[in-house]
Amino acid sequence: MRAVVQRVSSASVSVDNQVISSISRGLMVLVGIGRDDSPADVEILSKKILSLRVFSDAAGAMWKQSVKDIEGDVLCVSQFTLLANTAKGNKPDFHRAMATEPSRQLYACFLEQMSQLYKPEKIQDGRFGAMMDVRLTNEGPVTFTLDSRKFEYIDQPISPAATPNHAEDGKKVASEK
Repeated sequence: MRAVVQRVSSASVSVDNQVISSISRGLMVLVGIGRDDSPADVEILSKKILSLRVFSDAAGAMWKQSVKDIEGDVLCVSQFTLLANTAKGNKPDFHRAMATEPSRQLYACFLEQMSQLYKPEKIQDGRFGAMMDVRLTNEGPVTFTLDSRKFEYIDQPISPAATPNHAEDGKKVASEK
């Protein structure tokens, strides 16, 4: 399960030129559901989204508060294209995305979990499967991609010399102790 999370000052979703959901300050969350995702993925991702510290505190220090801490809104939109494979050719391949009906059910489970972990009135939704117009004002911009599972790419080890504040042998320098 994948989510693109954006810190916004406002966001809205329209279907057929009618606004169906809108929020003020909070998070815009685009959600992609993979073909083998389960309720365990829903639990991991919903907790992470609601706990992610992307807002400043009252003193202006960045990365100190979550959407729950500021009592912000959350607008969720299902977006299967987040699971597209674009590595081969120019046409996106959507085989990684879950089929429509099971995806609809798991997305409903995601919305329910978000409402249980936070204030239900703060969780808004687009319309599953509809062609939507999504408008938002991204603050920052601040945007994160979250995955419920280990990232697919294997990170190459970084040599200790390339890491700041480390001696050649990889041990922390005295100023870090």
